[in-house]
Amino acid sequence: MTNNPKAKLKTLYVMRILQDETDAEHGLSLRQIIERLNDYGIQAERKGLYRDIEALREFGFDIQTFQRNPVQYAIVRRDFTLSELMLLVDAVESCKFLTSRQSRALTTNLKLLANDHERALLDRRIHVPGRITSKSDSVFSSIDSLHDAMRRKLKVEFMYYKYGLDGKRFATHDGKPHLVTPVGITFADGYYYLTAWNDDHECMTEYRIDRMEKLRVSDERSTRNEQITHREFEGEEHELFGRFGGEPVTATLLVDGDKVEIIMDRFGDSAEWYKYDDETAKAVVKVRKSEQFFGWIVGLGGTVRIHGPKSLKKDYCDYLSSLIEIEQF
Repeated sequence: MTNNPKAKLKTLYVMRILQDETDAEHGLSLRQIIERLNDYGIQAERKGLYRDIEALREFGFDIQTFQRNPVQYAIVRRDFTLSELMLLVDAVESCKFLTSRQSRALTTNLKLLANDHERALLDRRIHVPGRITSKSDSVFSSIDSLHDAMRRKLKVEFMYYKYGLDGKRFATHDGKPHLVTPVGITFADGYYYLTAWNDDHECMTEYRIDRMEKLRVSDERSTRNEQITHREFEGEEHELFGRFGGEPVTATLLVDGDKVEIIMDRFGDSAEWYKYDDETAKAVVKVRKSEQFFGWIVGLGGTVRIHGPKSLKKDYCDYLSSLIEIEQF
């Protein structure tokens, strides 16, 4: 035993065995722990294991003693419960900005936080119909670089790609790099977005980070102006539809009684509610006027209607009219 370098790590191996194989429902007896240690090439005796278990308890591990026949020991309390790990695995599996490789790697790492009994349950896969995975592995490193640029008050340079009519990717900006001042990063609709000040257009522009390539922090100092200084990101998420901006409008919506939950899910506590009649509620919400907002209203099939202001109703009617094509037969 003294010639085995692993013997010096016996206490740590006891910790690994208990972490991997025990929980509130499954314990190991001293004889079973001795057998597991033998598999690692480590000889042990009961008296020494008592000292190991007590040392781990003093260090902070919640090792419980189960008065069974024979007596068993188990690590009960963990950093994450099984339900929390399942939630994290499902979130990773359904995340669109991750590539398939990144998703598998993160799920594997999450499983290491569970014991053997729980890992089998974590092998389940959440079914995400038509899930689209990112083709870019650089999202995380890009976010790190963007935060670094904002901290150092420097601009960033990158190539930005979109898809053309032929379904193939092409570089925007005539194939030249974009040079912008990063202002903030948001997560919406399953993707990360960079909000940046564009000197060429003298306005804020949004870029999907997974569509960026060859991102680097520039030596050029960031632009400074009032719009950048007073740009706020908290509290406006519900106003945007599909990350498209537009003129801010306080809209009054008439909502059928069975569709109130849809408005609540979309606007949360920011919506003000009033009773309109016995079957209809009136909701006052802040939105960004855009075709995407109008399209959202259309998709609700008349169960949610724009009640005011009049200018918003007119713009909505104009939008509907633009969708109608008159064909001669």
